[in-house]
Amino acid sequence: MFNLLKAGFLGIGVTSCIINVLALTGSFFMLQVYDRVIPSHSLPTLVGLVIIVVVLFAFYWLLDLIRCLLLGEIGRKADERYSASAFASLSQAACRKPSSGDGIQSIRDIDTLRGFLSGPGPGALFDMPWMPFYLGLCFLFHPWIGVTATIGAAIIVGLAFLAEIKSRQPTRESVELLAERMAFAQTTRRNSEVISAMGFSEELSARWVEISGRYLDSHSRAGTVSVTLSTLSRSARMLLQSGVLAVGAVLVVRQEATGGIMIASSILVSRSLAPVELAIAHWKGFAAARLAYYRLEQEAHATEETPHAVALPAPEQLLEVNNLHLGAPGSASPIIRGLSLEAKAGEVIGVVGASASGKTSLARAMVGIWPAFAGDIRLDGASLTQWSRAALGRHIGYLPQDASLFDGTIVENIARFDPEAPSERVIAAAKAAGVYDMITRFVDGFDTRIGEQGMMLSAGQRQRIGLARALYGNPFLVVLDEPNSNLDREGEQALTQAIEQIRSRQGIVLVMTHRTSVLSVCDKVLLLEAGRAKAFSPTAQVLGTGAKRIAATGSFVQLLRAGGETPR
Repeated sequence: MFNLLKAGFLGIGVTSCIINVLALTGSFFMLQVYDRVIPSHSLPTLVGLVIIVVVLFAFYWLLDLIRCLLLGEIGRKADERYSASAFASLSQAACRKPSSGDGIQSIRDIDTLRGFLSGPGPGALFDMPWMPFYLGLCFLFHPWIGVTATIGAAIIVGLAFLAEIKSRQPTRESVELLAERMAFAQTTRRNSEVISAMGFSEELSARWVEISGRYLDSHSRAGTVSVTLSTLSRSARMLLQSGVLAVGAVLVVRQEATGGIMIASSILVSRSLAPVELAIAHWKGFAAARLAYYRLEQEAHATEETPHAVALPAPEQLLEVNNLHLGAPGSASPIIRGLSLEAKAGEVIGVVGASASGKTSLARAMVGIWPAFAGDIRLDGASLTQWSRAALGRHIGYLPQDASLFDGTIVENIARFDPEAPSERVIAAAKAAGVYDMITRFVDGFDTRIGEQGMMLSAGQRQRIGLARALYGNPFLVVLDEPNSNLDREGEQALTQAIEQIRSRQGIVLVMTHRTSVLSVCDKVLLLEAGRAKAFSPTAQVLGTGAKRIAATGSFVQLLRAGGETPR
């Protein structure tokens, strides 16, 4: 980041140099007034000094304004630098180890870093290196004034180091607990319907109070450290300023210094220590910004995608799964164990099994969301990792159990928010999913806004529009996870027709299901048990030889156990 913002920081460094030189104006004005104007009773000299001071302070104001604007621009550039990687982190959250936070910590980190860089804190850090220069001038006024100022400066700098040591851990804890607090709040908001229906708001309220209490305690500890050291440094600076005046008065009495030196040195010491005091006051923000910067750098490296030198052709022949071992990101326990299968263009594979058998995990692996522990998944001989996410996404259609629609219009959701999506492709996807007539019956048609998570639609409507999104662009591999869980008879017929169309255009479909109705369009059926493939049979054989057993037991799982073939 610093290489990117080098010009901005260089500009701030130059303006800070001039600002700190101009900051001597007040001290030298007092020196001239007390040592020249008052003894000589010369009003013209005073007028001339006032004019010079006005001009110099005007330049001081202008340069300080420029520095503040530069800091604001640096804050904006930092936001732009990390915004893409932060959003990539959000969009890839399912592919990575789950955190204890709410999933948007990187967005808050950007706000924290930008807020600090745009505030007065960095300016104080640029001014602090000038303290030795001011102390050197104090020694030029008189050695004892310099010694007094140096001792006081050492005390206040020590307070700054103490602020660093004492604020680091409370600040880190406060950030982590804030993420936990926001995660709980978002979960409560998402599930407010269930909470209201079953009346356990009071129980969750108690949990909220407990989480908020821990956050407030941590936040208070961090704030107490910052406020205590800030007020202490302010008092120390005021005491030091008075001490310098006292030393100067002694020197004046002993005729070793003038009254102008006494006043000027007091102002000079105050100016030299003001950046340290300001830095201590904003040290909590500095500590938070530093943690945010480290996390954002880690996110940027973690989400950085290795460029692919060769753009692979679109797959059109074969899907292979080779000895796949798979588990949730961040977990060492495999969910899928040693799975191998093969599907050719135009084939439809049904995947069945009891709850927690690994159907959804397999679906996530097939579309590249969950990386494999061992083994691989290949399209036309190339593993999924050989494509970039954007390139692979063009060849894959995916309908998860939750349709996961976004706040926007129907056309935006179907087109995957491509602003240049051709209307004919959107309409083709809607017709392929059998939702064209349903959409056109809405008042605004394809321009209907569906609200956050598609809340303006029924569950079945969301699922059918999600199917249209999965079919957009005629992807080669379409993975459907419980695609008929919310569908009525009309919706199931549309789903069946959509799968038939994919088969007819030589695509491959994987359907994870627990219903028998969708099996009629499957060429083969895979049975999963505890993450292992227990059977892999042609559907025609299953339905032809076991229809009576299915009718009697309602379970194609039992049928596959009895007559299915063991997969290779």
